[in-house]
Amino acid sequence: MNAQLRDETCEPVKMLRAGSWESSATERWGDVYNPSTGRVIAKVPLCTADEVDKVVQAAAEAYPAWAQTPVVERVRVLYRFRELILANFEELARLVTCEHGKTLDEARASVQRGVEMIEFACGIPSLIMGQCIENIARDVDCETIRHPLGVCVGITPFNFPAMVPLWMYPIAIACGNAFVLKPSEKVPLSAVRLGELLIEAGLPEGVFNIVHGDRECVDALLTHPLVRAVSFVGSTNVARHVYETGTRHGKRVQAAGGAKNHVIIMPDADVDQSVAALVASAFGCAGERCMAGSLALVVGEIGDRLVDRLCERAANLKVGPTDPSLADDDVEMGPLVTREHLERVVGYLDVGVREGASLVLDGRARDLRGDGFLVGPSVFDNVRPDMRVAREEIFGPVLPVVRVSCLDEALAIGDTCEYGNGACIFTRDGRAARQFKHRFNAGMIGINIGVPAPMAWFPFTGWNRSFFGDLHIQAAEGLQFYTQQKMTMTRWFETARDSHADPVWRSATGRS
Repeated sequence: MNAQLRDETCEPVKMLRAGSWESSATERWGDVYNPSTGRVIAKVPLCTADEVDKVVQAAAEAYPAWAQTPVVERVRVLYRFRELILANFEELARLVTCEHGKTLDEARASVQRGVEMIEFACGIPSLIMGQCIENIARDVDCETIRHPLGVCVGITPFNFPAMVPLWMYPIAIACGNAFVLKPSEKVPLSAVRLGELLIEAGLPEGVFNIVHGDRECVDALLTHPLVRAVSFVGSTNVARHVYETGTRHGKRVQAAGGAKNHVIIMPDADVDQSVAALVASAFGCAGERCMAGSLALVVGEIGDRLVDRLCERAANLKVGPTDPSLADDDVEMGPLVTREHLERVVGYLDVGVREGASLVLDGRARDLRGDGFLVGPSVFDNVRPDMRVAREEIFGPVLPVVRVSCLDEALAIGDTCEYGNGACIFTRDGRAARQFKHRFNAGMIGINIGVPAPMAWFPFTGWNRSFFGDLHIQAAEGLQFYTQQKMTMTRWFETARDSHADPVWRSATGRS
């Protein structure tokens, strides 16, 4: 996004501090686009370090009272928040579509996944309970209790404007923390609307705050002395920066990075089912997701049939604008988020051709009218594992196909991948599926599943350069990340007052 002075014809996005929506005093602003039209729909402030400090201070001031609020009262706010999201569900889905470009069905599904995270967080009273053993030693009792951390920060990406923030702050808030959200400057509108609903749900002032910006804002959060923990989702290079900077300044950090997710199609797989799943995985959300199927490994003689049907199916996907005022109900793939990102993705088509891959389906050849950031699906065949299109995260609707002779060869390619988010296999052979599950070098595995993204009750378990940190996002690991344990050992000694020598005390305490 190009930083620039605010255009008065577009509404400026506000930040949230201590329950109030405030205008930024920054001189640097960025554009928020409608990807279906290419038009600027809002201006987002790239907030200053001083504004970041004020937002964090507000969160720190709100934290003590919120931490002392009974957990059942904390989750009642989230119950009301959930009901408000459901009451405004269609509005939220349309807002996601408007600022990101997802189809309405994709946007609805992403909001629903966010709702499921709130539902998980509403169960925290039963999950946050400590442990106790009486008489762990003679007359000694021992217990553990989970306590909140303080001010926690979420830094979220452009590809899921509503869902990914909801991976973070419902759990953090339910655990008793205060929270500062820094949404992607490309897609701030959904985050702001969710903040409005959270305030409407009755969350006390300052417990949840929003600040906007780019790297200057991020670094101010990572180095702020009052911030205790940082959650991040985005590209691998930025994830590494967030992890190294945050931990160097004493923060807990969970930083989810990029991916190159391998999809293995075995010779015994059902071709039609595999192609349908592969198309949905590679081209759903226009390929802009870290769990997309981004490299197909086709085993043996199934290759020609699968590539032919894959190209046929992908070529017939209905690609077009997703803005509800422009879109047909049957659009299957929408635009990319910005023109800059579109140019980056399209640039990989030239890279693959230069390296010697066969561009058997060129998304640039589609007749896509309008000013939106549109490109059709693309497929490369005869890709070598050492090519850039096979190794690098493209984050768009481009699927490279590598031909391999056996499962062992496919697994060996996986071993060389620097990422480790997800991998899938399509097969009818249980032994092959079991071998793949145990051996593939990734944290999330799908067997006849195209996108093995976990639901709210399971952690998002990326490996290698797909994740930096120790405790993953979501589920029980998320709860552990946002809390710290306190252990107490107790022993009471018998005193003189316990004896017959002190009848007055014994009478006062009802002891005979």
